[in-house]
Amino acid sequence: MKVVIIGGSGLIGKKLAALLQQAGHAMVAASPSSGVNAVTGEGLSQVLAGAEVVVDVTNSPSFEDEAVMNFFRSSTQNLLAAELAAGVRHHVALSVVGSERVPESGYFRAKVAQESIIKGSTVPYTIVRATQFFEFLESIAYVSTQGQTVRASSARLQPIAADDVAAALAKVATEAPLNDTCEIAGPQSFRLDELLRRTLQASQDPREVVTDDDALYFGTRLDDESLTPGAHARIGTTSLESWLANNAAAK
Repeated sequence: MKVVIIGGSGLIGKKLAALLQQAGHAMVAASPSSGVNAVTGEGLSQVLAGAEVVVDVTNSPSFEDEAVMNFFRSSTQNLLAAELAAGVRHHVALSVVGSERVPESGYFRAKVAQESIIKGSTVPYTIVRATQFFEFLESIAYVSTQGQTVRASSARLQPIAADDVAAALAKVATEAPLNDTCEIAGPQSFRLDELLRRTLQASQDPREVVTDDDALYFGTRLDDESLTPGAHARIGTTSLESWLANNAAAK
């Protein structure tokens, strides 16, 4: 089948493209650099011609409240309108576990708005909600740093490797639409402060991680229920230990 990946040049998009190509599908990795811009609508009708499945793994270049809301609203509306015109049979979107439980965050409010637009469309869909990626832990530490101190909540997360996210999306893309949401998560649960401490230690980063339950995560405070998956989540196979070892070897 022809599968179009919107956001095909990003972290997940590249991994997903490789998996779909290996499986023998006619795959198109679309992004602004290839002349396809979901926010403006540029190139959508051309790239979606003959497509059976579209996988949206785009992310906003800005996390500022208004900008991120505009990004997800505009891109999702444009994409679904183009899919409807092209006769696309399955819209797959990557979202975030627990988005509706942290309304103080502009980013998560925008993801909820994106999901609402998808559910209101007549295009058959599957929304895949993932937990935080291992690959973004260093970025979380960076934005949480003051001097040589990283302030982080002790709330629980169940992070997942990008490889496992791509594998789950590849499977969902070749299945029938759920017209519902499913969750994916990593095999282990950690407290965020512990997770960042282990990540920095593995890269011999001298910063100290200090537990602070008032520390913000994308503009919101967390508790143990905020971003943890439900009982029926699909579980990836990559452990933190193996991911850290592979990440260190790749540097």
